[in-house]
Parts: sequence; C-alpha cells; structure tokens
Amino acid sequence: MRVVFMGTPEFAARLLTEIVSRGHEVAAVYTQPPRPAGRGMAEKKSAVHLLAERLGVPVRTPKSLKSTEAQAEFAALNADVAVVAAYGLLLPQPILDAPRYGCLNLHGSLLPRWRGAAPIQRAIMAGDAESGVMVMRMEAGLDTGPVALTAKTPIDDEMTAGELHDRLAELGAPLMARALDLLANGELRFTPQSDEGACYARKIEKGEARIDWRRPAQELHDLVRGLSPFPGAFFEADLGHGLERVKVLRARVEDGTGTPGTALDDDGLIACGVGALRLLRVQRAGKGEMAIEEFLRGRQLGRGSALNPHA
Repeated sequence: MRVVFMGTPEFAARLLTEIVSRGHEVAAVYTQPPRPAGRGMAEKKSAVHLLAERLGVPVRTPKSLKSTEAQAEFAALNADVAVVAAYGLLLPQPILDAPRYGCLNLHGSLLPRWRGAAPIQRAIMAGDAESGVMVMRMEAGLDTGPVALTAKTPIDDEMTAGELHDRLAELGAPLMARALDLLANGELRFTPQSDEGACYARKIEKGEARIDWRRPAQELHDLVRGLSPFPGAFFEADLGHGLERVKVLRARVEDGTGTPGTALDDDGLIACGVGALRLLRVQRAGKGEMAIEEFLRGRQLGRGSALNPHA
C-alpha cells in the first residue's frame, strides 16, 4: 500500500521499520521539526526523522497542518492510508479525509482509558495493572475513533514507563503491519469505542515531577516508575554539597514511619505520608544514572536527615 507515515519518537520509529520491511511504499514521513536539546542546545532531529533519512524516504516537518497549502501538499501524495504513531500534531479534518482509507493511529493504551498525550506514563502513575496498544481509525475527536486490533500486556509492579514503552513498541509494530495487510485485502473491521471509563492522559507538567514526601509511598513509587527514565521524578535537598536536584529512577515501597522526607536509615529509606520509599537508582543533574550506594558516598543522608518535603 502507499503509506504516509506520521510519527516522532522511538516508539514510532520501530513501526516505520516494520512497515518498510513488509514492502509497503512510504511516500513521505511527517515528523516534528528538529528542536534544541542537550547542553549545547544544538538542534536534534527526531528518531523517526533520522530513520527516514537512512531509509531514503522524503521527510516533512511542518509546525502545523492547518494551512490550505500544507493540506494540499499532503493530499497530493495520493496515499492509500496514513499511519500515525505519537506524531505530536493534531490532524485537521482535511488531513484525516485525504488518504483513500483514512488515517490509522497506533495508540499506546487500552482505549477508552487514557486518551491523550501521555497514556504510557499515566497508566503507570495511576497504578494500572494492564496496558496495551490499539489500532484505531482517527476522527475529529481526541482518540475517540473506532478500534480494529488490540494487543495487551500486564504492567508489572516494578515496570517503568521506559520499559512499558519498549514493550508496547514491540507489540505495536507487527499489530499495525497486520492491520495494513487486512486493510489491503478489504478485511479490516472496526468496532466503535464506548465512552464509559474514558479518561484523559494529559501531558506531563514539570510541577508533577517534584516528589512530595507527604504522599503515600505507593503513590510515589508509581510516580517514580511513571516518570522513569524521562522526565524523572525528583527532589531537591542540601546533602552536604549545596542544594541539588536529584532524580529518582528506581525505588521500592517498604515499611517505615517518620516525618515525611526524613531518612529512616543510612541507605536511602525515606519516610512518606504512609509507609516509606527505598531509593534504589538516582541521577544527579548533568550526570549518569547510578545506584544509591554510589550516590551516598560523601553525601549527608544518614538516619534523621531531612529532604525538602515540598519545596
């Protein structure tokens, strides 16, 4: 089939690889424009952008698809279908209507739960026991279109957003490829979504990542998992070398009672509003991830030390 691919992060890049390997013709790739990143703030191309260049596929990076010119350029590709995965732009109705068979989206949740921008993170932050990917036909509403195919996976108690992302990408690529094969044969069937149980996976805001030790340990454990490895749940404290921000990438819920934000031993057990959280892997600003034992060397976080509870 003649496909227009629309996606941005690694989650989508794996799908693009699968589509090309199945022999479909990718007329063009749409992805987010390069953005400043890293210490030098040099412009960085998306994972999909880099892959498309290696594959020799034309790349388009519009900041919007609302103009008649952008919509005419898209329609001129004469695609059978557009495949969308974590693209990052809303698709106006003329874009949705342009391909012969419309636009298929690979969405990283079990719809109607977690419609929106951050379904993987929100599922873990909410303590969900299960997630999955779905192939749906896009319509004007936000992730409200009918669903064709589903693949499910359990969310283990210690699974991070990064790990769930990789698992869903692994499930999603062959699922969408199968959908394209069925579509080509006229055998792809859709079931309307129910609105019952629908919830919105809003974009992660910076303020959400700050650890408030007054919350229950289980909630903070899910926060840590849901924001690991990016953007990372964090606390700020003076641990003997001035105030610094520390991301917590892995933790474990344990028994413990004390003033929230207070160390209950010398090995990174921190009291929470209910229970305690054992810090396992952390990351200092500008440094790599490290085990808590390495981090604690030379830092004052012994029993009784207080982290800023809600700075």
